[in-house]
Amino acid sequence: MRTSPIRRGGLAAIPAATLLLLAACSSGGDDDTSADEAQAGRAGSGEPSARVAVSYEGGVAVLDGETLEVLGDLDSEEFTRLNPAGDGRHVMVTVADGFQLLDTGAGEDGTEPRMTDTVYEADTPGHVVPHAGRTVLYADGTSDSTILETDDLTGEARTVPGTEAHHGVSLVLEDGTFLTTVGDAETRSGAVAQDASGTTVAESDQCPGIHGEGTAAGEVVVFGCEDGALLYADGGFQKLAAPDQPYGRMGNAYVSETSPLVVGDYKTDPDAEGYLLGAVTVIDTTDGTLEVVDLPDGADYTFRGVARGPQDRAFVLGTDGSIHVLAPESRRVVDAFPVIDAWEGPAEWQDPHPSLKVHDDVAYVTEPASKAVHAVDLTTGEVLRTATLDAEPNEMAVAGD
Repeated sequence: MRTSPIRRGGLAAIPAATLLLLAACSSGGDDDTSADEAQAGRAGSGEPSARVAVSYEGGVAVLDGETLEVLGDLDSEEFTRLNPAGDGRHVMVTVADGFQLLDTGAGEDGTEPRMTDTVYEADTPGHVVPHAGRTVLYADGTSDSTILETDDLTGEARTVPGTEAHHGVSLVLEDGTFLTTVGDAETRSGAVAQDASGTTVAESDQCPGIHGEGTAAGEVVVFGCEDGALLYADGGFQKLAAPDQPYGRMGNAYVSETSPLVVGDYKTDPDAEGYLLGAVTVIDTTDGTLEVVDLPDGADYTFRGVARGPQDRAFVLGTDGSIHVLAPESRRVVDAFPVIDAWEGPAEWQDPHPSLKVHDDVAYVTEPASKAVHAVDLTTGEVLRTATLDAEPNEMAVAGD
């Protein structure tokens, strides 16, 4: 089935100075960075910097990834989720009626961010997965998957109708194989793989509570299960059992497409209150193993606080305010970089709480308690710059090549 983007009136950009106060400070000096200095810094770098979209209650701010200067401040809804669209420039913003395309302007210095009038309708918009030149938008309310060409996000879209609505996810591999989760309003059980013609080539019902996905080196796809993980490779599924049974839940996969090692979050008590976790999984997709690694005291984290970065390491933002550096090969935490004050877990997952995103060698860290966004050099642990906003930062997405 073919369909075109559904469009509506765009939201006008509001001058940043009227809505968001920025104090961007270099860690090496005491003076604030002026707009002229910020522009000169970008011009002198020789390459356009990344841009960082930060949601807050009622809006989305777009910051220059190098200077943390606010380049645009855009109206949005009370709570929105942000996902990179995969092209290095755009971000998908979840709104009440679907996914709205935010143009951050990344890659073109001098281009102002804007909320476009392109909205892909979705009943209860959920996961966004860019991979192999396609970006797939998943609607939890219908289980429909909207497939876009990543380099032509406003072009024609293809919709793969779902069967039963559930909180799920879909993606398309390089050879056109379509992977999607299976479930209904009450339970989720596994995944199915279809070839480019829509014929089922593999399926598995061995992944209770299936959630999230990630693609590792060799295009091995990993899904999280309540009792381990489910791998898809070479046309078939493989179940990996967690050491804790019947409940050892992995819900999110943090991957590098240059590494066969996948890091996942991990939970052993289905009745535990709150959202803090104290261990991670390390999955070796080459030999099909799953191990659990306990993190140091003070390194409790939420799903928003883990990312992959330099040397394919995992970086975990702990409740002690430090970024803990995990080497997946050794299953050891090898360093820690203090960044923010200690913090407590959120009452609800939607509540603003510290998060971490990585672009190249830089981590962006939000600190809602101080309304701050920090840029951290992951090769040295140095806090390069801090921006103070007028509102509590919530979700974050980075756009840039």
